[in-house]
Order: sequence, then C-alpha cells, then structure tokens
Amino acid sequence: MEDTCTEFPPSHPPAVDETEQRSWQHFLDAAMRLYILLNRKLMDGHKLTLFDVLLLEMLAESSSGSARMGDLANALMLTPSRVSQQIRRLESQGLVHRTTSSSDRRGVVATITHDGLARFRPALVTYSQLVRTHYLDHLSRPQMAALGDSSRRINNGMNRVEPLTSSTRNRSSNRSPNGAPKR
Repeated sequence: MEDTCTEFPPSHPPAVDETEQRSWQHFLDAAMRLYILLNRKLMDGHKLTLFDVLLLEMLAESSSGSARMGDLANALMLTPSRVSQQIRRLESQGLVHRTTSSSDRRGVVATITHDGLARFRPALVTYSQLVRTHYLDHLSRPQMAALGDSSRRINNGMNRVEPLTSSTRNRSSNRSPNGAPKR
C-alpha cells in the first residue's frame, strides 16, 4: 500500500494548502498567546483567571447580580461541572455565593458579592487594557472590521453545525471591540 501523505510535509495537515495552513496557524498562535497572556496577567495582578473575570462580568452585568449556573456554563461554553468548580473556588474567596433558585428548587443561582465586585472592577480595567495593547493596537480599523466579520462568519458556520444557546449568542453580540460588554 502506497503512502499518499508523502506530498505534504510531516506537520502539514492533508487537504490543507500552504496558504490555508499559514492562515490557520497564525490565527491559532495568536489566539493561544492572547489567552495565555491575558490569563497570566490577570492571575499575577488580581489572582483571577480569564474565565473568572468573564464569569464575574456576567454576574456584575446582570440586573440582579445573579445568574443560574446552567446559564453561566452555556454562555462561557464550559461544562456545568467546570463552572461548578470555578464557582466553588470563587465562593471560597468570598467573591460569589450560591443559593437554590426560588423559581426552580433544582436550580442553583450564583450571585456576585460586594468583595467580588471590588476584585472584578480593577481586573476588568486590566483586561480591557491588555486587549487594547496586545490585540486592538496592532490592527487598523478596517482590519478590526475584517477580522470581526471573519470571526462572525466562522462562528455562524460553527453555529450551523453545533448551535450555541441564545444566552451565548446574546453575550457575543453585546461585546464592544475591546472585549468588554457594551455599556
């Protein structure tokens, strides 16, 4: 049997040409480096992970300061058990507390505390500054628009295959260009 993969370099995925591979690799490298950098800087400066900040942001932005755990998991695209672990950790720091839902005794609601707001606000400033410095400042307005449109198209394509919940769609459409919620 003949090996048909010899026409591609060993690290080159089959059926992807050089331009496609370069585009994908640059996107992946940038996305991973941004995630790692944001996470590290938020941990160093605020002892919060990027997902902690995103979760606290969702709670802070809600009118009641609360959200159902399942809604948080859907919006953050995490498993319910991962969100439960994260909430337990934040609860142990006094940043959130959990209660049983008054409308559905099976549901659990997470609520941001005053200490949670106090830790979240400066972390959000750091987050916004990092997004500006390491992402937005490297792009012209037309490039931002093109990248935003490309990302929207990718998300829409994935949504046809694996739909997101309405809360996730609303969350991403309510983001400003610096990654923070639209005010």
